[in-house]
Amino acid sequence: MPHNLIIIGSGPAGWTAAIYAARAELKPVLFEGPEPGGQLMTTTEVENFPGFPKGILGSELMANMREQAKRFGTEIISDNVTAVDFSARPFKVTAGTNVHEANSVIISTGATARRLGLESEKALYGKGVSACATCDGFFFKGKQVIVVGGGDAAMEEACFLTRFADKVTIVHRRAEFKASKIMQERALANPKIQVIWNSAVEEILGVDIGHVTGVKLKDTVTGETRDMAIDGVFAAIGHEPTTALFKNILDLDEKGYIKTAPDSTCTSIQGVFAAGDVQDAKYRQAISAAGSGCMAAIEAERFLA
Repeated sequence: MPHNLIIIGSGPAGWTAAIYAARAELKPVLFEGPEPGGQLMTTTEVENFPGFPKGILGSELMANMREQAKRFGTEIISDNVTAVDFSARPFKVTAGTNVHEANSVIISTGATARRLGLESEKALYGKGVSACATCDGFFFKGKQVIVVGGGDAAMEEACFLTRFADKVTIVHRRAEFKASKIMQERALANPKIQVIWNSAVEEILGVDIGHVTGVKLKDTVTGETRDMAIDGVFAAIGHEPTTALFKNILDLDEKGYIKTAPDSTCTSIQGVFAAGDVQDAKYRQAISAAGSGCMAAIEAERFLA
């Protein structure tokens, strides 16, 4: 007997979809995947999620959502989904050695911020290292930060951070930006922003004391290195949507995000919905992901009816 609904992914979008679907008596089955809780598990304090005036740990917020989904009867499977077949209903979802069938599917596999790939970055993530200015800029009031990158995202993050930081330095490995002309002009016209060209971050300093104290920069032309004192490091080198499973099955945009119909979570296949960062390259917030998870559950419920 096929399930009514399978949800793939367990960030704010997946858990919200599960809560709504379970309360609608759909008896959803949710696969947590390789990174249960998603990107919020690497965030320390979440201060902008409504309802928590004193803030809440990202991991705690996810644990609360999981508990809530479970309370209403969501079946939670910790396996990783390795294949999907949406060619006919019931849809088939493979996890481990089992093939599960469902009449509808919600995809909420999220996205991951591209990292610099340093051990020190991993150690200091959430302790002065971030990939989201909107999430963490507030913590850098009166401080000095660097933004690594040269595209529109880097310009946008740098401009946003000037609201809080005293000084923002864009570090770029080349001698010119990839960003659009208008975004470059906006950033370069800001008196709080300066640029270090032809440089890459070799190391983030401060691992021994548990927070960022500076960076080691390497000149990409001469190979020379130097230390720079800094309070925060923002990597703005793009995001990767977790959509490898769905290539050649669902319509994806040029960046690999799942395409959904306007004002909807409907994908190119009827009965398959996508919510959260896997289809949202624009906002990428826990609250907007949760909102689209709610939309997906309501749309799945109506589709099944």
